[in-house]
Amino acid sequence: MADLLGSILSSMQKPPSLGDQETRRRAREQAARLKKLQEQDKQQKVEFRKRMEKEVSDFIQDSGQIKKKFQPMNKIERSILHDVVEVAGLTSFSFGEDDDCRYVMIFKKEFAPSDEELDSYRHGEEWDPQKAEEKRKLKELAQRQEEEAAQQGPVVVSPTSDYKDKYSHLIGKGAAKDAAHVLQAMNEIRAKKRLRQSKEELPPTS
Repeated sequence: MADLLGSILSSMQKPPSLGDQETRRRAREQAARLKKLQEQDKQQKVEFRKRMEKEVSDFIQDSGQIKKKFQPMNKIERSILHDVVEVAGLTSFSFGEDDDCRYVMIFKKEFAPSDEELDSYRHGEEWDPQKAEEKRKLKELAQRQEEEAAQQGPVVVSPTSDYKDKYSHLIGKGAAKDAAHVLQAMNEIRAKKRLRQSKEELPPTS
């Protein structure tokens, strides 16, 4: 009988020592702190979303605003804002190189940004419609010059000063100077291309 009682007692789990009790207490406290932090994080996200919904709603109702730039946010905040914007039927983009410096810009659908405008923001530049219009004019002038040159045959490279004087009243002296360099380079490339083609067309020498 004594042997049976001894075997039963030995198979039973020993009462926890003081060390085990302390470990369990710390584990419970840690779990409670973690749960509290999770609840706080959840509440902060809810409050942040409500704040963004309010700002987006104010933006929609303001007829004088076509776009809005927000302060830099972390990845989670940007994700929440993008979701709010999508639900509201607007357009949004994130810009900035470093994650800590990335920010969100939102646009009303009818004023969605052009590719040129987006490129400006991606390069950290402010969008300047006047500067964009100058670039557009330069591009059209360059294309027109190229078409005229193709119709006239061999291109004679004209001095850059002539181009600047000719178009400075349309697009400004600074822009015309830049365009002159571009056209000069294009003319040189076309001249080299024609020279290469003329060599290829020559009959082979025996």
